[in-house]
Amino acid sequence: MLVALTLLVLAVLRWRDNGWGALVWLAAFIAMSAIRTPHSMRNRANVVVEARKDATEILLLVAMFAAMMVLPLIHLATGLFAFADYALPEWATAIGAIAQIPFLWLFWRSHADLGRNWSPGLEVHDAHKLVTNGVYARIRHPMYAAIWISALAQPLLIHNWIAGFLVVPAFAAMWFIRVPDEEALMRQRFGTAWDAYCIRAGRLLPKRAS
Repeated sequence: MLVALTLLVLAVLRWRDNGWGALVWLAAFIAMSAIRTPHSMRNRANVVVEARKDATEILLLVAMFAAMMVLPLIHLATGLFAFADYALPEWATAIGAIAQIPFLWLFWRSHADLGRNWSPGLEVHDAHKLVTNGVYARIRHPMYAAIWISALAQPLLIHNWIAGFLVVPAFAAMWFIRVPDEEALMRQRFGTAWDAYCIRAGRLLPKRAS
C-alpha cells in the first residue's frame, strides 16, 4: 500500500512530463480502486464451492494487473519507459478522458448489481445467484465491457507503448481465453437458466430486438 501511495504521489508531481491525460488516468485509477475495494473485502466472507485457478488463469490475472495498474504507475512516477513514448493529438487524449465517464459508471453499476456474487477469479460460492437484473438484464458481461472501454482509452491517456498500449493485448487475451471458461462454469452451475439468459442477453453488447 505504501509503495502504491508513493508511486501515486510521484506520478501526480510529474504530470507536466506525462501530460494532462495521465492525471485523468490517475483519477480514474483511484476511483476504480475505491469502487472495487469494498467488494473485494466482502468477497472474503464467501464460502467457495468450486474454483478454476490453473496456470493460465493466474498468468492472465498477473498480465492484466501489470498492464492495467503496475506498469502505468511505475512509468508515470519515474519515466522508466520514456523510450517507448509516442505522440497523439489533443483530441485523442480528450476522447480517452471522456471515455472514463461510461467506464466508471458501468464498472460501478456492474459491481453494485452483482453484490456478493462478484469475485476476482473463476469461482462459485455457496449462495451464488444468477444475476439478470440491472445492467445484466441485456448484457452478460457488463464489467468486461467497462474494462474494454478502460483498456482502449488507456493508450489515449498514457502515450507509451508499454505503460499505455500494452493493456489492450493483455485484456484481449483475457477476454478470448477466460470468458469461455467463465461461461462454462456458469452453465454448469445454473443449467437451463443460464442458457435462457444467453438467448436474451448479449455477451458484450445488448442483442438486437427480434
